[in-house]
Amino acid sequence: MKKQDMVITSDIPLAAEAIEKGGLALNPRGELYTLENIKSRLNMRDFMETMRSSGLQIQSNQATITNSEIKNFANHLDSYLSKH
Repeated sequence: MKKQDMVITSDIPLAAEAIEKGGLALNPRGELYTLENIKSRLNMRDFMETMRSSGLQIQSNQATITNSEIKNFANHLDSYLSKH
């Protein structure tokens, strides 16, 4: 990965690695991961993994992608593409 490359992923550790290397990370719901928010996302992911591994049943409340999320995704991607 080169500086300012973009990855589109819902894999939070991959997003963190991309940001660490100077890249950008966008999730499919249009959220741009940043230095400011990636650590809290990693912490929550790790916490949920710990809870699952201890046997706790955790239900996902992942809703269907919304039009607003699609628009956010498109706007971030368009902005990136127009700069590169």
